[in-house]
Amino acid sequence: MENFERIEHVQGETATSAPSPSIFTSAAKQAFVVILVIALFLALWEIFATVQNLPPFFLPKPSDVARRFASALADGTLTRHVAITWSEALAAFSMGLTFSAFLGYALAKSPLLEKVVSPFIVASQSLPIFAIAPFVLIILGSGFWSNALMGALVAFFPMLVNTIAALRNIGDEPRALMRSFAATSRQAFTHLEFPAMLPYLFGGIRAGITLSVIGVLVIEMFWGDRGLGFLLSFARGQFDTPLLFAGILALILMNLTMYIVVGVLERWLMPWRRGRA
Repeated sequence: MENFERIEHVQGETATSAPSPSIFTSAAKQAFVVILVIALFLALWEIFATVQNLPPFFLPKPSDVARRFASALADGTLTRHVAITWSEALAAFSMGLTFSAFLGYALAKSPLLEKVVSPFIVASQSLPIFAIAPFVLIILGSGFWSNALMGALVAFFPMLVNTIAALRNIGDEPRALMRSFAATSRQAFTHLEFPAMLPYLFGGIRAGITLSVIGVLVIEMFWGDRGLGFLLSFARGQFDTPLLFAGILALILMNLTMYIVVGVLERWLMPWRRGRA
């Protein structure tokens, strides 16, 4: 018996003493691999465009794109258009998230309300975004709030679905436990529903941010007179391909920044998930 206890004790010490991989180390390795792949891709692109002697309006070299990006950044063109698109996308995302969170919570709590409202929501998603864009432009005119509203309409549905799924995923046992402690509706929301909603909510936020940018960008390309969408459309019309790639690079950096911010908020609001791979 003592031998078995000694073996279990030694095995327990071995299991607990094994060093766990650091989160920062794994993140650094991932970042190194990503940077290496991007650098290799850009180098091959530069070599291919140089060897083939391709004209810049057809396929510019990464060095041409970098110079055009720096010049557009220096004269304020890129900064101004990025700031406009970014502000419109954030406004679109805020409106979509607020409305989807309140409506999703109400629909998840009331099956009768869901039966009444759901057909209209599904029907609204079958309409192309450009079918209602003229009505929005007539009512609000072309500008900041019309672009933001169109982006919010694009991002609304995925966040709504995630909110409803989050509340429906809570089992009956946790709710019964909260009732056994005589918890109020506010306490049940704070200590049970909101923490359970967070993983689904952040999944919807990731999709909603991307869709907000896409919605705003498309509207800017067709009806806008400013913003990244307008800049991309202008560069395409002028055959300024380096500027077109510079605008795409700015768009990627903008989305990447928002993605990182969402990841930081997710780790801060859900500390119990930090140790997961």
